[in-house]
Amino acid sequence: MHEMSIALAVIGQVEEAAQRAGDVTAVRSVRLQVGELAGVVADSLTFCFELACAGTLLEGAGLVTETVQGRARCAPCAFEWAVGMPPLLSCPECGGASTDLLSGRELQILSVHWEDGRTHAPAREPISEER
Repeated sequence: MHEMSIALAVIGQVEEAAQRAGDVTAVRSVRLQVGELAGVVADSLTFCFELACAGTLLEGAGLVTETVQGRARCAPCAFEWAVGMPPLLSCPECGGASTDLLSGRELQILSVHWEDGRTHAPAREPISEER
C-alpha cells in the first residue's frame, strides 16, 4: 500500500514547513490535490494519514483531498475529453492514439492550516515519496 509512504511524505513536508515557520504548535488540516490517474485511493490515504500522524505535530489533523479529473487532448484533431477510469486514451472524436495527458496525475499539497489560524500555502510541488 503506497498510500502510507505518501502519507509519511506529506507529514514530513508539513513538519519541515512548520519548523521553518517557527512558532507552530499544531496542524489542524492539510489539503491535497490528487489526480484521478495518480494511482491513489483517497480513503486509504486518509486512513494511513490518520495513523501516521500519531505522535507528531499533525496528530488529529484532518486531511482534505480534492480530486483532479483526468483530461487528455488529441494531437491530430485537438479534441479534449475527460479520460475517466479506466482511462480512455484514444480520441473519442477521431480515434487517434496520439494524445497528450493534460491533467489527472497531480499529487501535491495545496495548503496547511496551523493551529494559530494562519494558513500556509507552500509552493505547489509534487509530493515526493521515498520507495
